[in-house]
Amino acid sequence: MREMRVLSPTAILGYGFPLSSFKSGMELDPHLIVVDAGSTDPGPYYLGAGVSFTHRNAVKRDLTLLLEGAISQRIPLIIGTAGGCGGAPHLQWNLEIIREIATEKGLNFNMALIPAEIDKNLVRDAFRQGQISPLKGVPELTEDDISQATRIVGQMGIEPIMVAIEGGAQVILAGRAYDPAVFAAFPIMGGYDRGLAFHMGKILECASIAAIPGSGSDCAIGYLRDDHFIIEPLNPNRRCTVTSVSAHTLYEKSNPYILPGPGGHLDLRETRFTQIGKGSVKVEGSRFRPSEEYTIKLEGAKKVGYRTISVSGVRDPIMIPQLDSILNEVQDRVRDNFSELGEGSYLNFRLYGKNGVMGPLEPEKDITPYEVGIIIDVVAGTQDMANTICSFARSTLLHFGYAGRLATAGNLAFPFSPSDINMGEVYNFCIYHLMKVKDGKTLFPVEFLEIGG
Repeated sequence: MREMRVLSPTAILGYGFPLSSFKSGMELDPHLIVVDAGSTDPGPYYLGAGVSFTHRNAVKRDLTLLLEGAISQRIPLIIGTAGGCGGAPHLQWNLEIIREIATEKGLNFNMALIPAEIDKNLVRDAFRQGQISPLKGVPELTEDDISQATRIVGQMGIEPIMVAIEGGAQVILAGRAYDPAVFAAFPIMGGYDRGLAFHMGKILECASIAAIPGSGSDCAIGYLRDDHFIIEPLNPNRRCTVTSVSAHTLYEKSNPYILPGPGGHLDLRETRFTQIGKGSVKVEGSRFRPSEEYTIKLEGAKKVGYRTISVSGVRDPIMIPQLDSILNEVQDRVRDNFSELGEGSYLNFRLYGKNGVMGPLEPEKDITPYEVGIIIDVVAGTQDMANTICSFARSTLLHFGYAGRLATAGNLAFPFSPSDINMGEVYNFCIYHLMKVKDGKTLFPVEFLEIGG
């Protein structure tokens, strides 16, 4: 039975991996190495600001090992969602690191670059033609959203990656990409089943998170065959189980059976998971269903202001039960003093120990903690105004008089000095929509480069 072996070293480029696990994977003679480099999980700032959420030194460490391994064994290395968000600055940032490594290590290889940033005029034209629709829970798109976006990226599927492979690229650096697509493109070109290739990619994108104990900083390998695939961690201290692999299949999905992506969806209604030995899982029965119209997901972020925060704690058993009413009065005093805190700006209090994680969705509303961490969070039109409002809110809360108060030295304990922290620019997602396109290639032109001597 023929087999394609795909090595996934880490959940996100820059998260790291044990060298011993990587060596074990390379000893299995993989046919390719694939790594996802990004996500929207860290929020819109990194897309809007054009910076990576992983540190350059960590990315360079990972890439050095991956490049040396791929070049020495003459296998492809495919990187998806370069720089964390896959926009033009993220792609160039990742490319600079690759060039630097190639120079330092004396590496020579053919490379493909696949940009994913989409021109606003193209998006605007598609919007006017009714070709863009919101994802569930997302408001309808407006022309203002398009105009205000700092940048817009499209989530590519397998087609541009296939073009890069056909063009002879050994290293492929892709902008924003559908995570499983970077794992599935090469196997699908080899004639393997699309459903199995995409499902294996869905699991491998997070490397050993699908193992027990799970880790996004450790290696895993997939064995793709004609009628099934097998997932296996490469650290002897981890194991994959039917529960861990099937649970990870549901990761970040609202429907457990239908997983949409560019050009179609993965249908898992007939999928079966079987334990193989103590640490591997066999998966079969997954199907890919092409859609009548090809759509890609658009992601765009716009700048909405500047943030300042202040971190403090409260341990007064008299104050804590009154916190909600106290904070409401502090809000009123801030609004009374600063009319500038209007539309697009806000003052928010995050109460860790009470409802800091869930906010208004917190189900345990009657618990009174013995201490609460308070983050004063201010967003305003300028950094100076954010600083001013945060300072005023902090001083007002610090000396606020409440019923039963005994001590007058201050209500808050501050772990840091200075107490107020400038967070800089704030971005929100303004585009999270599907756009109909002619095909999966047109928006993602492939550029071929020669790296090294």
